[in-house]
Parts: sequence; C-alpha cells; structure tokens
Amino acid sequence: MKQNLDTITGIIVDAAIKVHKVLGPGLLESVYMKALAIELRKRDLKVELEVPISADWEGEDLGVAFRADMLVEDLVFVEGKAFEQTANVFLRQLRTHVRLANKRVGPLLNFGMALMKDGIVRHIEGFDEANKD
Repeated sequence: MKQNLDTITGIIVDAAIKVHKVLGPGLLESVYMKALAIELRKRDLKVELEVPISADWEGEDLGVAFRADMLVEDLVFVEGKAFEQTANVFLRQLRTHVRLANKRVGPLLNFGMALMKDGIVRHIEGFDEANKD
C-alpha cells in the first residue's frame, strides 16, 4: 500500500488509540506493540516488529545498535513505551533511533498513560512537535 508519511502516521495514531482504548494502561510494551501490529495489518499496512538496525563509525560497521520496535511500510519507525510518564530520555532515544534508521518520521507511543493522546509524540527529523529536549 503506497501512502504518504502523514497518512501512514495518522493511521498508526488512530490504531494506537483503539488499542489503548480496548486494552487500557498497565500491560507490557510488547503486548501493545503486538496488538498494534495486528490492527495495522488489518488496515493493509506492512508491519515489521523488532527490526535490527545497524550503526557504523567512520565507515566501520558497529553491528546491531538497537532493534526498532516497529517499522511500518518501510517508512515510519514507531517507538513503543508503557510508562506512567513520557520521559525526555525516551524522546532523545527516539531521535537517535530515527536518525540511525535513516527514517524521517517516528512517533513515540506511550501506552502507559491514562489517556493515549497524552502519550503520543511525533518526531520528524529536524523538527519535534513537542519541542522537548
């Protein structure tokens, strides 16, 4: 399915809200990410979980630097969390992961929040909606 980044990100956010509404806060991150993957696949999106992302240093391969929680349509990196608050360290981690994965957009979805809308931060490489550090 060929769609633009805004459309894909909107579908991801809508699906995350549905998952959170049905499951509620308090579960493991992996449960939310699996449920989100199922929901996104129902919406005809290509979804991969735990995608290994490599890093290099001055042309030398450093191996797997992290595993992307989710990659949607080979375009959007999704970082999932399940904490009561969205810490700044999560946003810094997201920025690094989006950059290393050579992606432009990466939403942070914190399913641990009481309201899912409070747990969504969309990172666009070079710009943060939340303007947080």
